[in-house]
Amino acid sequence: MAEVLVYVDHVDGAVRKPTLELLTLARRIGDPVALVLGEGAEATAAVLAEHGAVRVLSVQAPEFSQYLVVPKVDALHAAFQAVSPVAVLVPSSAEGKEIAARLAVRTGSGLITDAVDLEAGDQGPVATQAAFAASFTTKSRVSKGVPVITVKPNSAPVEAAAAAGVHEVLPVTFTALSTGTKIVSRTPRESTGRPELTEAAIVVSGGRGVNGAENFAVIEALADSLGAAVGASRAAVDAGWYPHTNQVGQTGKSVSPQLYIASGISGAIQHRAGMQTSKTIVAINKDAEAPIFDLVDYGVVGDLFTVVPQLTEEVHTRKG
Repeated sequence: MAEVLVYVDHVDGAVRKPTLELLTLARRIGDPVALVLGEGAEATAAVLAEHGAVRVLSVQAPEFSQYLVVPKVDALHAAFQAVSPVAVLVPSSAEGKEIAARLAVRTGSGLITDAVDLEAGDQGPVATQAAFAASFTTKSRVSKGVPVITVKPNSAPVEAAAAAGVHEVLPVTFTALSTGTKIVSRTPRESTGRPELTEAAIVVSGGRGVNGAENFAVIEALADSLGAAVGASRAAVDAGWYPHTNQVGQTGKSVSPQLYIASGISGAIQHRAGMQTSKTIVAINKDAEAPIFDLVDYGVVGDLFTVVPQLTEEVHTRKG
């Protein structure tokens, strides 16, 4: 069976959930071959094998931590040449999309970004995307080269499927461009203990109706009761009420959780573009005419400062 190259996103050997989702999708069109860069390849091999990887290619080199994305592109390109895959799947993060785009240029291949589903087709893999602020769903395939596809988190279930997972060390020769941009310092992001926004199964977001940075504690309390990530609309971020890293929307992050709760958010197209592919959407807004209600599965017309605390209390009660 044809092989599908999967770029592994991991942290010190701990495979992140979007990669496991990619393996589920990869199995629909071929045998997954996983590429692991940096330390921790041995730790990832067993997990990747449990989720369908027939082979695990690894590369360890200081270039990955010392320089920006080009060394990673060099390694992915080397894997591409070694495997001759029918498709390349990459998690749809900011870095992932840059890596995928650079690989597509090098290989003369078509690129599809932010896919939300993948299926086999007579003329190659077919990707489903959300277009025009998720107002339309499109099906696309590349017409040139080997498709390079980035997939949004939460697009597929994580399904175990035992495979060989044979570990192989991949030799890589780095290009002269790989050392062009050096990382001179790092500042660790302060941990909130909450899930990563783009990967979370549940997201609770606040908007202009929260009316102040101090009031986001209400949003955070509901999120913590659900084990959710916290998001914010552009209006809330522009007002300085919440960090830009938590902005959901066209100029922020795009999310596709199983459950999205929007509190005090009107539903402008800018925000909708970043969350409209969520599986279930709930809105809380005191304006019954707010555009967000045209989009939701469930809507509550009411003051968020009354509704959200009651919802938080009910969640705690049901959790016992």
